[in-house]
Amino acid sequence: MNSGKLLTGVLIGAAAGAILGVLFAPEKGSETRSKISKKGSDLKTSVTDKINDLVDGISKHYENVKTEAEDLYAEGKEKFSKAKADTKNSFS
Repeated sequence: MNSGKLLTGVLIGAAAGAILGVLFAPEKGSETRSKISKKGSDLKTSVTDKINDLVDGISKHYENVKTEAEDLYAEGKEKFSKAKADTKNSFS
């Protein structure tokens, strides 16, 4: 989960930097509030996109693992049936 911590740290740092940059800018309060609102909206969009990418990656990984497990199960079942038949034939 190091990448999750890294992503969280980067997003928090970006948000803090954006807010401090806007707060110390020599502009009217209404312009500053407007910029803060826009930065918040941009950050929300960015976080939403990152979360969606993470969920998509997890879903793909889950499907790959599921397919691999099903293949292994089928292979094991086939080997078991073959071993059972071989054992049965050796006692016949």
